[in-house]
Amino acid sequence: MLYWALVFFIISVIAGLLGFSGVAVASATIAKVFFVLFLFIFLLLLLAIGLLRKD
Repeated sequence: MLYWALVFFIISVIAGLLGFSGVAVASATIAKVFFVLFLFIFLLLLLAIGLLRKD
């Protein structure tokens, strides 16, 4: 998931440099969504592992 966020971020930077503002905005939005989704899943798994771990 983090890989795809990075890919779309790079696409948005390249598109922005080339002047394709619509593509740059769309790619940046997709990258943000993937990054937030990655963080949510990561935190959810950390919480689940913490609850399931018995010391």
